[in-house]
Amino acid sequence: MRFSILTCSILSLLAFSCSRKAAGPTVLKTADFEKHVKYFNTMEDENKVNAIPDSESWNWMKSNIPLFDCPQENFREIYYYRWWSFRKHIHQTPQGFVFTEFIVDRNYADKYNMISCALGHHIYEGRWLHDQRYLNDYVHVWFRGNEGGRMKKLLNFSSWTADALYNRYKVNQDKGFLTNMLPDLQSEYAQWEKDRKTETGLFWQTDVKDGMEESLSGGRREQNARPTINSYMYGNAKAIAAISELAGDGANQAVYMAKADTIKSLIINKLWNPEHAFFETVKKRGNGEFAQVREAIGYIPWYFDLAEPDKDVAWEQVSDPKGFAAPYGLTTAERRHPEFRSHGCCQCEWDGAVWPFATAQTLTAMANRMNLSESKHLTDTTYFRQLERYVESQYHRGRPYIGEYLDETTGYWLKGDQERSRYYNHSTFNDLIITGLVGLRPRADDIIEVNPLLPAGKWDWFCLDNVLYHGNILTIVWDKDGTRYKKGVGLTVFVNGKKVGSVPTLERLAIAYNK
Repeated sequence: MRFSILTCSILSLLAFSCSRKAAGPTVLKTADFEKHVKYFNTMEDENKVNAIPDSESWNWMKSNIPLFDCPQENFREIYYYRWWSFRKHIHQTPQGFVFTEFIVDRNYADKYNMISCALGHHIYEGRWLHDQRYLNDYVHVWFRGNEGGRMKKLLNFSSWTADALYNRYKVNQDKGFLTNMLPDLQSEYAQWEKDRKTETGLFWQTDVKDGMEESLSGGRREQNARPTINSYMYGNAKAIAAISELAGDGANQAVYMAKADTIKSLIINKLWNPEHAFFETVKKRGNGEFAQVREAIGYIPWYFDLAEPDKDVAWEQVSDPKGFAAPYGLTTAERRHPEFRSHGCCQCEWDGAVWPFATAQTLTAMANRMNLSESKHLTDTTYFRQLERYVESQYHRGRPYIGEYLDETTGYWLKGDQERSRYYNHSTFNDLIITGLVGLRPRADDIIEVNPLLPAGKWDWFCLDNVLYHGNILTIVWDKDGTRYKKGVGLTVFVNGKKVGSVPTLERLAIAYNK
């Protein structure tokens, strides 16, 4: 894929470098998308009301979300459905706003019905909201809501929170908030080192504490070295190093970069199974043998740009029907394994069924790999087809739905008739549309980078509008012949309504600008 770098004209720079949020979208008309929300509000009962009721959902969405338009109706419908359902989880507490995972109360949750398992997903998805006080409050409650300290159950699940917060900074540029969180993030990291680091240097975790109970590689009580927690710790160390640099603490930056380098080496040398050409769990805290099963968690190293190109052969499994490719999405374990889906139905098993939590991680990892360099094992068609299956899976009884997990061959939601499963806030989707399909790649520097992962000839047009990015409103338009939006031919980027760059075809575009 070609890589075009454009430099904005001085007049264009002046037009937006001194401004903050513009009045609204540049190309799309907000009112055109209200129909989706009207339908969502009437398609079923409002089982629980949190901070923003259904009756106020459209007003909230108008003020907070990027707009998306494309020729494929189900993509567009699920995009707005996921913002509509995400909003349902905003709960106002005496300490500020928080996000829940389940709409209904769970007896194992922390105060305010909070569960930390999908905290990283919540931050990645929520970073695109215009009003960032929701995430600010949420993070502060988790880390400081227990008489100034961490909530009791924050560390009940493996976490990539530091990584998520740094990647959020790439969108909102709130340096003050991020550097203020540095002591909290270091304290969390140190606790994981104390509780989970082994004599090998790897970290161990049980299935349950990874949020992935009943996997083929372990069990509820098995303490194994898993690609999950080790990759998370790498991502967190790398993020803390970057935050330390922002804070002007070079010594701390060096310490955490050394930690990241060490973990990276351990993951590559100890968790890569050459026999299966895949990152796999190693039994007994890393002192045993490989679990001898490919699982979706083997793609998590790419989520953090950890794996080297020579490991790309692992990606062949996402297109292999004996690997992870199933009619309704990517399975959590390889389908060829003799124990695939053997742990019984509907008990939260991660032995093969499709989980949106894992799908979101795998698709994020896939997009990250595809943005590093060309790979003979991955194409735009591969990414789009798997994203399309993710879209197609998010329906139940003919209506938009997001739940816990689903049958890989029928698409039936395995807890779809249980109230706990409805609106399960345990994954990302809109972040995948924004950063993967449309291809806005968040960066800490002054480059706007766009690399759509859309196969040539698939769509003649799309538009992502009203994106609050680095304090400005971005609009990204693909219009093959210029007739849909009448803003020019090809891929075009606007900042606060001003055109700053374009290319005639779908290709990577980077635009240098000054704040």
